[in-house]
Amino acid sequence: MFSTDDKFLRIKAVIEKTGCPKASIYRMIKEGTFPKQERIGRRAVGWRASRIARWMEAPTTYQEV
Repeated sequence: MFSTDDKFLRIKAVIEKTGCPKASIYRMIKEGTFPKQERIGRRAVGWRASRIARWMEAPTTYQEV
């Protein structure tokens, strides 16, 4: 669901918000248990804050759809 106040978080902010190290985040993305990043520029990616919040509500049962 798109929200007008939903913003993109860069990897540093995702690490700070979740407490997960960078390697773990990318491992979980590969496993499908963490939200995938989206391209936001030619050389930049980010994660939607709403998807990170949804993951934080139930990290052990999250599945990327």
